[in-house]
Amino acid sequence: MTRLKNLQSWLKEKGVPAAFINSTENVFYLTGFLTNPHERLMGLFVFQDMDPIFIVPNMEVNQVKATGWNHEVIGYADHENPWEFIKESIEKIGISRNVIALEKSVLSYGRTEELLAIFNGAEVVDVEDQLNRLRVIKDETEIDTIRRAAKLADFGVEVGVNSLKEGITEMEVLATIEYELKKQGVREMSFSTMVLFGEKSGDPHGNPGNRQLRPGDFVLFDMGVVLDGYCSDITRTFIYKSSSDEQVEIYNTVLNAQIASLEASKPGNRIGDLDQVARDVITDAGYGNYFPHRIGHGMGINVHEFPSMSHLNNDILLEGMVYTIEPGIYIPGVGGVRIEDDVLITKEGYETLTKYPKELKIIE
Repeated sequence: MTRLKNLQSWLKEKGVPAAFINSTENVFYLTGFLTNPHERLMGLFVFQDMDPIFIVPNMEVNQVKATGWNHEVIGYADHENPWEFIKESIEKIGISRNVIALEKSVLSYGRTEELLAIFNGAEVVDVEDQLNRLRVIKDETEIDTIRRAAKLADFGVEVGVNSLKEGITEMEVLATIEYELKKQGVREMSFSTMVLFGEKSGDPHGNPGNRQLRPGDFVLFDMGVVLDGYCSDITRTFIYKSSSDEQVEIYNTVLNAQIASLEASKPGNRIGDLDQVARDVITDAGYGNYFPHRIGHGMGINVHEFPSMSHLNNDILLEGMVYTIEPGIYIPGVGGVRIEDDVLITKEGYETLTKYPKELKIIE
């Protein structure tokens, strides 16, 4: 696989004999096998010139092979110690054990101790940044999957809008959205779906509850689905029945900020500028103190992944990147507006993968 070869090339370049990959996301990226092992150990050893070794619980072995994985798989039962099997395999292949690359922010302290006992207290090198840099450029298969996931997110917003009626609760709308998505074959949401009415939309990460819908309310939907291991993420905000001048001004300010950020989405542009141009629009309109978060985040296997789209990021946009653009204004006691799209950087500029209309809509 090209992805494994890319990682092997990095190991050679850095003079690192082996990497141990433990996160479910990076294991999936490198092997094509996606599962949640819960408390059980699952990990992938990658070497410079030798075939990788994949260790998984016994109950996962058949599924690993079904993905087309044709390298060594070590399975273990719940009563067995997987580190004993790992030690035996590492000693058998006889590689240098003076350096090991691992995901420093992922691997637990206890598992790091077990690993370093096998690698004789080796120097530890972080492999996460390199994996982030590999994952940030999506191939055509990944883009197609995210595009289909985005289409389902659009559908979820449509379901939510169609279910609105006076007196309905946030949780009732949320349940309808997820039920209809399940009927479309969606097994998992990217994150906890948000349906927020009225003043509750003024919390960027508010919690849906039994708040009933009333005329004059903002209605904020934030949702995404996981499809074949890849995520989508969309936010749309509406006004129910009647709107105030303040609500219209807030909405149009956020929309203009999002458009400005999208127009800056071109290969070669600085990532931080996408945040800054949107922030300038909101600040110039007098709402700068009510935009508390970055403009967006990278997206793919994780709904939040590299890069962070903050104004401090000096990296440049590259063809094949996928990320969100989601400016917002949140006023306590009044409500909030966020408009979010999934964006793909193309050779010429950008494509918004989420397509649901975002011009101000008053739900009658």
